[in-house]
Amino acid sequence: MQDVILTPSDFVALLNQTLEFAYPAVSIEGELSNFRISKNRWVYFDLKDEQASVPFFGTVYMLPGPLQDGLMVRAVGSPRLHARFGFTLNLQSLVPVGEGALKKAAELLRAKLTAEGLFAPERKRFLPPIPERVGLVTAANSAAYADFVKILNERWSGVEVLLSDVYVQGDQAPGQIVEAIEMLNRLSNLPEVIVITRGGGSAEDLAAFNDERVVRAVAASRVPTLVAVGHEVDFSLAELAADVRASTPSNAAQLLVPDRAAELAHLDAKRQTLKRDLASAYDGAVMELVNRRDALVSQITNVLNAQSQQLQSLRRLIKLFDPQAALKRGYAIIRKGSKIVSSIDQVKIGDHLNLQVQDGTISAKALTKSPKLRAESSRL
Repeated sequence: MQDVILTPSDFVALLNQTLEFAYPAVSIEGELSNFRISKNRWVYFDLKDEQASVPFFGTVYMLPGPLQDGLMVRAVGSPRLHARFGFTLNLQSLVPVGEGALKKAAELLRAKLTAEGLFAPERKRFLPPIPERVGLVTAANSAAYADFVKILNERWSGVEVLLSDVYVQGDQAPGQIVEAIEMLNRLSNLPEVIVITRGGGSAEDLAAFNDERVVRAVAASRVPTLVAVGHEVDFSLAELAADVRASTPSNAAQLLVPDRAAELAHLDAKRQTLKRDLASAYDGAVMELVNRRDALVSQITNVLNAQSQQLQSLRRLIKLFDPQAALKRGYAIIRKGSKIVSSIDQVKIGDHLNLQVQDGTISAKALTKSPKLRAESSRL
């Protein structure tokens, strides 16, 4: 049998075809070593155990956050033989494993993002009082989704929920969560709040919510965010980056909308208070009107009494100066033609006069005139 002779390039191509067919992707867990980043873009590291070491190559966009040598991680990659740089695994995903490694990775990322101000209180926004459209990022078949929708509908009605069905754990979870947040932010009719939620679980189950890509997507959302991860012991970094944090999916629904029964009771209490206030105001207004009416009646009575007294005085004065009263006492009114005679100088001997007395008129003729005697005082 004749040996097959290959060129180096042919051997590399043939081996890569074999590796791609036999091992399109492999998952390897080991201790991170020789971790380095080149030109803020390329990532190089080895995964090792006590007996072997495997090299990896990838981009920074695949990293879940800051890492350092010594952490236990799980890397997924495709084995390749490079024509110039030798054997390596092309990185597809990388996550810390084990509670210690997950906690350490989260601490490194928290320190980095805190320094950037991503968790600063002044960045937080208020949630809308009662939203009409809510974007929900969670697994559609999860208890978290069922609990959230149940409590939301029990407390309030008419809220439109835009569900983005995603994985909430595992290697695919961070990418899907980020894509869902960005998709909701691109809608022409934006939701008023985005809720990202899941139930409780182990530290590894919740690792997606400590992934740098997810944390940055939450912080960068132009729509206010509410993150509810069902655990109470520690906050995930996504919760720290959110505008509001809820302890559970049910608590997220409670924070979003008021309780309809409580609001109705509150409105009824306000109605009763308003009814009492209106009744009190009405009674006060009626009392004030009664007082004003009594005061006005009193003022009018006083004015009428004064006017009546003045009228009586005028009547007495008129009666006093009434010519008929003088005629009744024996006086007469002398007229010469149509003019009243008040002096003998107005009368000549022979003038015809009319004398008006109490019960009629007497015609007379002037025969004589006697001037009024005037007494003059003499000086000593």
